[in-house]
Amino acid sequence: MASRLNPYLSFTDNARQAMEFYHGVFGGDLVLNTFGEFGDPGGPFAELIMHAMLTTPQGFTLMAADTPPEMPYASGTSITVSLSGDDDAELRGFWSKLSEEGSISFPLEKQMWGDVFGQCVDRFGVGWMVNITTKPGLSE
Repeated sequence: MASRLNPYLSFTDNARQAMEFYHGVFGGDLVLNTFGEFGDPGGPFAELIMHAMLTTPQGFTLMAADTPPEMPYASGTSITVSLSGDDDAELRGFWSKLSEEGSISFPLEKQMWGDVFGQCVDRFGVGWMVNITTKPGLSE
């Protein structure tokens, strides 16, 4: 297997809801493992997500977990997940679902470089950029 680079998102106590939302956006296979499954079956955090992984038909892999209470948590403003390609309908569909109930920082529209681009923060506080290329080879 080749090496891969995957986004790994941290949440406080809603990783399950966030990953189920992303599963609804992208489809694919979602695996959720709780702290209870890995050694803390009766603890107060037994139902929280220790590790989640979504693999999609498009070849995306998105991972996440709830932050254990003994670790600091700061909502992420230092990372944005970027989706790009030339499948206009697919990317617009992702945009529509991700921006619903979130906030749009930059509307999805044609830009000076020729592509259609938008930036939003979804309802879980995760930043997303969508770039729909109109010139082959520029978004990869």
